[in-house]
Amino acid sequence: MNTAAPDSPSTECTLFVVAAPSGAGKSTLVNALLEREPAISLSISHTTRPPRPGEQYGRHYFFVEREEFEREIAEGVFLEHAEVHGNLYGTSRTTVNTLLEQGRDVLLEIDWQGARQIRKTKPDCVSVFILPPSRAELERRLRGRGSDSAEVIARRLHNSREEIAHAHEFDYIIVNDNFDEALDDLQAIVRAVRQRSQLQWKRHETLIAELLA
Repeated sequence: MNTAAPDSPSTECTLFVVAAPSGAGKSTLVNALLEREPAISLSISHTTRPPRPGEQYGRHYFFVEREEFEREIAEGVFLEHAEVHGNLYGTSRTTVNTLLEQGRDVLLEIDWQGARQIRKTKPDCVSVFILPPSRAELERRLRGRGSDSAEVIARRLHNSREEIAHAHEFDYIIVNDNFDEALDDLQAIVRAVRQRSQLQWKRHETLIAELLA
């Protein structure tokens, strides 16, 4: 776990954290949200997992060797990191803080372990957990990918129980049964968060000063 001191929260932008068990449709929802909300920046994670067909370095993940990843952990490179399904994943501290300082909303697509670490260092983050509509549908989606072995699918299904057990730790839970409805729900969370009084007061200082004059 990252032991670095907490990062200073931003009052002008939001860090969104989205997590889910494998097969719940998290990545598809996140990508669709980013198309609707281009002002949100997606933080690209580092991972020791080998690329899947079609995945590109720097676009989907920064693919690194385990030795390099472990060295970066020791150097405090990551805002959060965790081992998931036998592979290491991590979020660059510098990348996230730079985007937040620029006034950009940032979205992290990570697991529950990383989300727990983020809440400690950035307590003003907004976290969302995506649930599948059923266990049968979760298995169907995992098998439908066609990119994982039977052993990997079995491990992901097994691990999903523990992942889902932590869903209550998140600010919001969305059941991804109907994709369009789930996407609408995710976008509604983003838009509602942006209207919080603390953020709006900061963004509209000039307007408020004029109205109070």
